[in-house]
Amino acid sequence: MSRKKTVDGALLLDKPVGLSSNAALQRAKKLLGAAKAGHAGTLDPLASGLLVALFGEATKFAGPLLDADKEYLATLKLGERTATGDSEGEVLERRPARIDGLEAVLARFRGEISQVPPMHSALKHEGTPLYRLARRGQSVERAPRLVRIARLEVTATAGDSLSIRVVCSKGTYIRVLAEDIGEALGCGAHLSALRRTASGRFRVEHASTLEDLDKISMEQRKQRLLALPSLLEGLPRAELGAAEEARLRQGQALKISGLREGLCAVVRPDGAVIGLGAADGAGGLRPLRLTQTAEKHLESAAHIKRE
Repeated sequence: MSRKKTVDGALLLDKPVGLSSNAALQRAKKLLGAAKAGHAGTLDPLASGLLVALFGEATKFAGPLLDADKEYLATLKLGERTATGDSEGEVLERRPARIDGLEAVLARFRGEISQVPPMHSALKHEGTPLYRLARRGQSVERAPRLVRIARLEVTATAGDSLSIRVVCSKGTYIRVLAEDIGEALGCGAHLSALRRTASGRFRVEHASTLEDLDKISMEQRKQRLLALPSLLEGLPRAELGAAEEARLRQGQALKISGLREGLCAVVRPDGAVIGLGAADGAGGLRPLRLTQTAEKHLESAAHIKRE
């Protein structure tokens, strides 16, 4: 009896406007016949662009991808402030659009800044998502958080429309940035369009659309998956032999010299991914998220023996 093959890897998906991240993920999951799926960073239904979809063992490595900087192309409508901070919300106030002193205003938002998360967000208050409270007309106090804007530049201006490119740290709300820029200009603004163009080193130019995937064969779809080692590129590497791998899989900490403190990729001599480890900077390495590669190999061998 044949056994269903697992799907392990990442897919760069160009999410369309109008679909939630989860809806897009579920469609991709079905197209690939995957049993397990996740993604590395939500996009609102009104936003398009790069969604890093993870399947099988790749879901264990969402953490480093979520922590990576993101790049966006955002369009602001100047002169209108809305209830949600984007074009879906009721217009609360209208003022004449203006861009006087734009460069000086943008300079204030580069570097480390403080943001108050919006009510229309998935953050939770006493177990309830803020957006649900907002839909009931409720508002609760939200603690400001520090985020980092590494790059902020104008790409186009036309009438009451301002387009910007933003490279930012995780946790940055582009809607809030749009509103804050509007207030600093003295006219108010809301986010009218948003497209994620990069997540870490991955770019939307290399992504597939759902329509693309629908037109090709299953084998061709799977050829578009990124293998596990590519997800951990850029991290320090700890190479383990079989005995060390066995100990790590049993939850034991290892002594490995030369590793700097922090997250590291743990691999076999042939480059196959064992998982993620945490180095303490003093030669200690403990397991964080490990693949089931070894276990799957043993299960497969046992299955063949039974046949």
